[in-house]
Amino acid sequence: MNIHEYQAKALLKSYGAPVAEGVAIFSAEEAEAAAKQLPGPLYVVKSQIHAGGRGKGKFKELGPDAKGGVRLAFSIDEAKSHAKEMFGNTLVTAQTGEAGKQVNRLYIEDGADIARELYCSLLVDRSVGKVAFVVSTEGGMDIEAVAHDTPEKIHTIAIDPETGVTAENVAAISKALELSGAAAEDAKSLFPILYKAFSEKDMALLEINPLIVMKNDHLRVLDAKVSFDGNAMFRHDDVKALRDETEEDAKEIEASKWDLAYVALDGNIGCMVNGAGLAMATMDIIKLYGKEPANFCDVGGGAGKEKVAAAFKIITADPKVEGILVNIFGGIMKCDVIAEGVVAAVQEVGLKVPLVVRLEGTNVELGKKILNESGLAITAADDLDDAAKKIVAAINA
Repeated sequence: MNIHEYQAKALLKSYGAPVAEGVAIFSAEEAEAAAKQLPGPLYVVKSQIHAGGRGKGKFKELGPDAKGGVRLAFSIDEAKSHAKEMFGNTLVTAQTGEAGKQVNRLYIEDGADIARELYCSLLVDRSVGKVAFVVSTEGGMDIEAVAHDTPEKIHTIAIDPETGVTAENVAAISKALELSGAAAEDAKSLFPILYKAFSEKDMALLEINPLIVMKNDHLRVLDAKVSFDGNAMFRHDDVKALRDETEEDAKEIEASKWDLAYVALDGNIGCMVNGAGLAMATMDIIKLYGKEPANFCDVGGGAGKEKVAAAFKIITADPKVEGILVNIFGGIMKCDVIAEGVVAAVQEVGLKVPLVVRLEGTNVELGKKILNESGLAITAADDLDDAAKKIVAAINA
């Protein structure tokens, strides 16, 4: 689960992190009152969407010469003008794809005198089984490009969960970021604060890009991107309340209600599979035969008829889907249950595209019998390779 920048900053501020004053607004008419609450004279007007690269992004409706989704304003009137121009328009960034995202919220923030821009993030480093700080002096840039071009400028410091952030950890992070003076003193409180917030709120990622050293030599969190472990949200009603469903794919929202692992993709073959590994293999073989998967959909090992039917309906609701491949290896999940769910869903929503089903495992013969006797236009497959060939051929026919 992701949240907006202004929400992330409010959360970090509640833990004591140094964050600028700012006000979130939900209409252009609120811009003047929001700006008047800030010290000024410099204001930063920021689009709030769940995607990075906002400053370099472009608004579809405003033409290539218009400013991006993060703008400086040197007066309240200029802040109002930016807000009016940005609200309701579609911001396209490197992370949104060509469709972009409509801007429905803005964050007007007090400006900062920046001396240096740094990069700081926390994530779970699975190679060592610990939360780790990933830091670089190359803040404000595409960290993937830094990793590719100058990997020596990225430093990873793993934190022992039994001790938390120690003085030695702070010293190592500060050295990697080349901090000194007041900034190094600020680091002694900031890095433990970030680790505490990450751990207590079950975050999956906490990224500050940039973390700045201001001209007065103090640190400030200038941007914040936070995502949470969805499996832990039952512990955090306060975090769940921050969810903005307008930023999410409607199909993924519906899938979450059924506890389905579903991710919308850009292809044209819908996939329904049980097990993440099998789902990845299914998507790979679709690509091998020249097509692209329209989704990742793992119904899990213990799904019932209703859950299978719900997954099928979600897949068929995608207008990009030109064919559907169901690939089930029955273990805990029995093949006859899958077959019943597929038949029930097809009978309810209809079948407008080719459907290929490959079943193997527990009760496979019974499952095939249910499909064969359904009277529906369902193509059976013997194995995964056969299934992929048949669904690609059906689409190409």
